[in-house]
Amino acid sequence: MSAAAPRRVEGPWFEDLRHGDVFDSAPALTLTDGAAAAHTAIVGNRLRLALDADLGRRVTGGPAPFASPALVWDVAIGQSTPVTHHVVANLFYRGLAFRRAPSIGDTLRTRTEVVALKQNSTRPDRDPTGLVALHIRTHDQHERTVLDFWRCAMLPVRDREVQTGHRDDLAAVGAPADVSAAASLAAAWDLDAYRADLPQRRGPDVAAGDLLEVVGGDLVSSAPELARLTLNTARTHHDDAAGPAGRLVYGGHTIGIAFAQAVRAVPELLTVVAWHGCDHLGPVREGDTLLSTVEVEDVQPLPEGRLVHLRSRVAARSAPGETPTPVLDWRFVALLA
Repeated sequence: MSAAAPRRVEGPWFEDLRHGDVFDSAPALTLTDGAAAAHTAIVGNRLRLALDADLGRRVTGGPAPFASPALVWDVAIGQSTPVTHHVVANLFYRGLAFRRAPSIGDTLRTRTEVVALKQNSTRPDRDPTGLVALHIRTHDQHERTVLDFWRCAMLPVRDREVQTGHRDDLAAVGAPADVSAAASLAAAWDLDAYRADLPQRRGPDVAAGDLLEVVGGDLVSSAPELARLTLNTARTHHDDAAGPAGRLVYGGHTIGIAFAQAVRAVPELLTVVAWHGCDHLGPVREGDTLLSTVEVEDVQPLPEGRLVHLRSRVAARSAPGETPTPVLDWRFVALLA
């Protein structure tokens, strides 16, 4: 008796997707102290609320330690990857806004919907590809919304001759982050407790127009480990045969290091409440060194605390003395005491 041919277990190719397709098969993931520690070891974390469990409880009033927002968005993105198993590149994120701030012990699950498709023009010197825009919603164990955002990925086309007819306008995808609603998640926090814990600031307070260069880069390491930790199944982050360029680093890895560097620049930052947008400008590989500049675009007073609008520009250097290449342009909104 001859053995049956193996059935391929893989995610969809571009031409397999249709508007309205929903992917929710990723396992739910409970945020644990172990996951938080592993995440910190890989991307770094200087966020006081996430590092100091006692401070986190006193400020937020929660029964459990505060979870780093970088860990939360990495899990949400990772849980969306069953649809982007064959991803060639991630192009952008839009409108990411926190609806609540999870704690260690919360369990996250994610629903991903295809909302736009565009087949790219074919070129004889390149494999055919298409763009898929995804609406991603993450909930906790009580079905409370945690995150809501859009992501755009480039996927390969399996059949070089296929013409899908997909020509959606990706510029119309998504909506601006609802910053005021996101900021309200901290309305009941005790910011006086946070202020009392802060050391005296050295130098002037942050102000609109400031440009802060973070001196000293950070090595990108343990890239497959971060992908595994956050349930990211995209082949390009695990399999060196996935594409001609070899393994590429998960975009959340770059963003996580950028966030750790931004907190070095603005150490009184409590948490991130929203993203205006995030564009990946070039690939990052394990062994690269990432360097950041952080621009303060605006500072808005709140009844309690302030919102600071930051723009992180990140460049990668693969060897000492090499001119760094831009890889990330990330605009986000954070809460200050």
